[in-house]
Amino acid sequence: MHLASRCLMTMMMFGAVGWAQAATATSTLQNITYKSLPGGRVELRMSFDNSQVPQPNIFTTDNPPRIAIDLPDTVNDAARHQDIGVGTTSGVSAVAAGGRTRVVVELMQASTYKSHVEGNNLVLDVNNGAQTQPMTTASTIDPSKALPSALNGPAITNIDFQRGANGSGRVLINFNGSGANANMHRQDGSISVDIDNVQMPADQAKRLNVLDFATPVQSISPRSTPNGVHVDIAYSGDVETSSYQTANQYVVEVTPKKQASKDTNPGSFAQPVYTGNRVTFNFQDIPVRSVLQLLADYSGLNMVASDTVGGSITLRLNNVPWDQALDVILRAKSLDKRRDGNVIWIAPQKELADYEQNIADARFKAEDTAPLITTYVPISYGKAVDIAKLLTTGSMQSIAGGAGSAGGSGEASTHRGFLSPRGSVTYDQRTNTLLINDTAEKTAELRTIISQLDRPVQQVMIESRIVIASDSFERDLGVMWGVAGRQVNPSGQVLSVGSGIPTTQQIANGTTSSTYPLISGMNVNLPAAPNTGVASTIAAGILGKNYALDLELSAAQAEGRSEVVSSPRVITANQQEADIRQGQEIGYVTFQNTSGGSGTSGTATVSFKDAVLELKVTPTITADRRVFLAINVNKDSLDHYITVTGSGQVPVIDTRSLNTSVLVDDGQTVVLGGIYDVTKSDTVNKVPGLGDIPGLGFLFRNTQHINDRDELLIFVTPRILSDSLQ
Repeated sequence: MHLASRCLMTMMMFGAVGWAQAATATSTLQNITYKSLPGGRVELRMSFDNSQVPQPNIFTTDNPPRIAIDLPDTVNDAARHQDIGVGTTSGVSAVAAGGRTRVVVELMQASTYKSHVEGNNLVLDVNNGAQTQPMTTASTIDPSKALPSALNGPAITNIDFQRGANGSGRVLINFNGSGANANMHRQDGSISVDIDNVQMPADQAKRLNVLDFATPVQSISPRSTPNGVHVDIAYSGDVETSSYQTANQYVVEVTPKKQASKDTNPGSFAQPVYTGNRVTFNFQDIPVRSVLQLLADYSGLNMVASDTVGGSITLRLNNVPWDQALDVILRAKSLDKRRDGNVIWIAPQKELADYEQNIADARFKAEDTAPLITTYVPISYGKAVDIAKLLTTGSMQSIAGGAGSAGGSGEASTHRGFLSPRGSVTYDQRTNTLLINDTAEKTAELRTIISQLDRPVQQVMIESRIVIASDSFERDLGVMWGVAGRQVNPSGQVLSVGSGIPTTQQIANGTTSSTYPLISGMNVNLPAAPNTGVASTIAAGILGKNYALDLELSAAQAEGRSEVVSSPRVITANQQEADIRQGQEIGYVTFQNTSGGSGTSGTATVSFKDAVLELKVTPTITADRRVFLAINVNKDSLDHYITVTGSGQVPVIDTRSLNTSVLVDDGQTVVLGGIYDVTKSDTVNKVPGLGDIPGLGFLFRNTQHINDRDELLIFVTPRILSDSLQ
C-alpha cells in the first residue's frame, strides 16, 4: 500500500480509544449512496438520522488523490467501504473514531468537487478530473447549513517577492482575511496561480520585474478574473516548485534544481535549508494534532506534542518538504520544536523557553552546591602562566616560590572565564604545572580545553635564494696621429710643419752651423680611454727626407658576466620570528679634533658597518595548510671606499633589501621580488667640425660604448614540517 494511503488510514483510525465516547454523539451517518451524472461526474449522498446535519470539515490530498470529510459528533452506521468505479471516483470509505466520523472518497486522479446540504443529506458532487464541469442541483440548499461560498471573499493586500535560501525565489501573496482558494500549476516555462474567492485592488494589478534578485523567477504578472485573481510567474532554467497557504497568505517557492548543502551555521541568520520528502496537502479546519500525526508518519520520526497544543488550522501545501510544512504549521500556531535524535518535542514557544530556563537555573544551583576538588595538570608544550590567563579573565598574582594564582576573590571573582563561580586556578612556574580547584564537572571541561591548548607547535622551514646576476660590456675606439715637415729656402730661411729643435754643429774651419732635425708630434691626440684597463694600440709611421707621418690606432673591448647566489635557510615555530645573518663588519678609522695647522691628525676612532646577508621571517600556518609569511631580506656588500679629508677612508655599502608579506602553499616556490637595472652609454670625443667629416671624420674622434645589466631575484619556499620531522 502506498505510504500516503497508510498515513491517511492511520489518521482515520487515530484515537481508537474514543469509541467509548460514541454515546455522546448527536448525529448518526445512516448510509452513503451514489449515482452517476453526465460527464463522468458522481453525486455522493450522505444521509443522517435527523435534520441536523453536522458542519463538515473537508480537505484533499494529491498523493494519493483523496477527498476527506470530517463529521464531528457523529457515529457511523453506513457501510465501511463500497466500490464506485465511475469517472475518477473509485470508491468511498467511512470510519468512526473519537466521537467523529471520517468519509474518504478514493479518486484515481485529483478532481474538484462541490458540496451542499439538502434536508438531512450532505451532498458531494465530484467532477471527472480537475476541470470544473457544469453542475445541476436537485433541490434547494439550506442557507444555514451550506459550506462557505465563493462570494465576498478577502482582498489581496500585497504581492511581494523575496530571495530565499540556495537562490530560490519566493512569491508572497497576502490577504486581509481567510477564505482564499489558491491552485498552482506549471506550463511552458511559467507558473499559473488561480486564486478563487478573492478581490484585487487596482494598485496591486501591476507587473513586478524581479531579475535583479538573481533567482529563477523573472517576473510576476497578476490580473483580475471573473472568479478571482490569476497570477503568471515567469521563470527560467530547471526548477522545482512548491507552495503553501495559511489563512491570510499564499507562498509560491521556485528553487533551482541542484544539490542543497546540508551544512548550516546555527549562529547565523540565514534561512534554513529544507531536505525532507515533499508532500501535498489541502487542510480545511483540521486539528493541529492530526496534522502533526500525519507529518510524523511521512517523516518516520517521533513527534511528541505538549498537552497545550490544540486548535485547528486551514492550510494548503503543494509539493512542500515535510520539514518546511512543519515549520509553517508551528509558525502559524506560535509553536516551536526541539529535536533529540529521532524525537521531536512540539510545544508553545513560551512553554519551551520556560522549560529551558528552568533547566539552566537548576544547573546553576547544582554548581553552587557541588563539592570542589583539586587537580594538578602538567603542561608540556606551553607555559602554565599563559594557559592560566586564557582560562580566566580575573587578575593574575604571583606567589612566593615561583607560583602564581588566578581567581579567588575581589574583582577577579566577577570575571571567571571558563571557571565556575567558586573555582580558581593557580600555576607553578618551576614545574610548569596548573593547579585547578573547581567542581568535578567543570574540572573535566577544563581538562578538555587544556588538552587542546597544550599541543606541540608546528614548525616551518623557510628556504630562500637570492640571485644577483651582472652582465657588463664596454667597447672603446680612438686614434692619434701627427705630421712633421721642413723646407729650406735658397735664402737660408727654414719653413717647418710640426715641431723641431735647432742644433749647432762645429764646422771644420771653426765656424758653427744650425740645423733643424725632424721631430714627429701628434697633432691629433684622441686615444681610446677604457674604464676597465689599457687599450691595445697599432702604430705606423712614414719618414722621408724632409717630412714624417705617424699614425696610432687604439681599441679596447671588455665583457664580463657574474652571478652571486645566496641561499639562507631557517626553521622556526609557527608564528615565531626567525632571524639568520651571515657576512662581515667592515671597520674604518675616523679622526676627530684634527688640527690642520699643527699637522696633528687628532683622535682616531674605529667604526664598523655591517655588510651581511640577513633573513627575518615570521610564518603563520593557516587552517587550509598554507603559510602566510611576513618576511624581510637584506643583502649588503662592500662596493668601494671614499676618501674623506681629515677622516681617512669610509666604506660605501651596496644595499639590497625586501620587506613584504605573502600567502604561499606548502612547498610552493614564489618569487618575492626582482630588480632589473640596465645602464647604457655612448660617448664621443672629437675635434669640432673635423670629427663630422664623412669618411675622414674618424681621424678626429674617439668613441666609447657601455652596456651593463644587473638583475636581482629573491625566491622563497616554505615547507611545513611533519610531526615525524619535528
